[in-house]
Amino acid sequence: MKLWGGRFIDKESKLMEHFNSSLSFDKRLYSQDIKGSLVHVEMLLKCNILKEDEFVKITEGLISILEDIEKGKLHIKGDYEDIHSFIEMNLISRIGKVGKKLHTARSRNDQVAVDFKLYVKEKAEFVIRELKNLQSTIEKLGEENNIIMPGYTHLQRAQVVTFKYHIMAYYYMLERDIKRIKNSIDIMNESPLGCCALAGTTYNTDRDYTAIKLGFKSPVNNFMDGVSDRDFVIELISDFSIIMMHLSRLSEELILWSSKEFDFIEISEEFSTGSSIMPQKKNPDAAELIRGKTGRVYGDLMAILTTMKGIPLAYNKDMQEDKENYFDALDTVLACIKVMNGMLSTLRVKEENTIKAVKKGFLNATEAADYLVCKGMAFRDAHKVIGEIVLYGEENNKAIEELSLEELRRFSDLFGEDVYIFIDYENTLNRGIKKDIKK
Repeated sequence: MKLWGGRFIDKESKLMEHFNSSLSFDKRLYSQDIKGSLVHVEMLLKCNILKEDEFVKITEGLISILEDIEKGKLHIKGDYEDIHSFIEMNLISRIGKVGKKLHTARSRNDQVAVDFKLYVKEKAEFVIRELKNLQSTIEKLGEENNIIMPGYTHLQRAQVVTFKYHIMAYYYMLERDIKRIKNSIDIMNESPLGCCALAGTTYNTDRDYTAIKLGFKSPVNNFMDGVSDRDFVIELISDFSIIMMHLSRLSEELILWSSKEFDFIEISEEFSTGSSIMPQKKNPDAAELIRGKTGRVYGDLMAILTTMKGIPLAYNKDMQEDKENYFDALDTVLACIKVMNGMLSTLRVKEENTIKAVKKGFLNATEAADYLVCKGMAFRDAHKVIGEIVLYGEENNKAIEELSLEELRRFSDLFGEDVYIFIDYENTLNRGIKKDIKK
């Protein structure tokens, strides 16, 4: 089942056949391969390279193969080198010798490049759609839980925020992720069809026609670059890696918040598991798996970067390694986005505990220092005074707002009754993050 071999005398080793075959994974590209071939033969007819009856036979044959695959009548398996040879050999068996004309003015080098680009573009749009679904869930979760909680730096309670404001930070991370993917699609949106092996063809073909028909904005400018470019794979896996980094950060917060030490949230039993030995346990395994799978996608990125780093122009067989990395990264990121969406849509936030954490954390200390600055004290002096007040509060198990005016005046005569309004948590929010909330 070879599309080559005329200059070979000895048969290929069975070991080499298996080692060389990519059908087991590039079979995903069957739809794109047929789509590219349909446009290619349409162009061949337009350029008078194929006759009308040849065009009709090849087109009908390709469409019948596509229909049979999607109906389960034709299974993609067998002793074929790749999906391209599977489609072409099945076409020849269906329509006869005229099927051999399908490959006129085309190489597998530009064929696989255009198939893969079509697939990557399509799946990138799927990822964008799932990211937008997750954004909607985050926005809804925030609206339903616009309650105060501690904001952290160095994993230490720092200033008061709201759960809505905190979770919406991830909304904007995902917004950047969407922009990156859209930019990647725009950069890769050039058709390599017609580049052939590396230097074009002697046939008078119309690359602009096939580019537009396949949904590309233009053909590539350089044939050698067109068949050897895998930047689009690297860039999309890089985008996926950043998405996974964002999901991993969110997962870490969910893991911490669901622990008894924080107890800010409860993860639904739908996205939790138990312990085989400790009956009291409810483990945040969905979040932990997302965090763990992040390294897997990073590995896919490093693998394709390493594969491409030493390859001379133009096509080399090393580049067959591009697909498994991309497929794995794509499958992983889509699964993680969907699981995170499910986890957040069933999440319960424990308002009573987030409020308690705020009151125990001296989270209005910065505002208390600002109060003294407004009264004329230098900030560094105010910082020292409030630090002493916090120490006093810890020793006496009192929050700053629980200290009497007499106690506060032990540290500075600038304190007045208005301090309690100034350091009220809701008031600090109104002066701070609520001015910044756009959603």
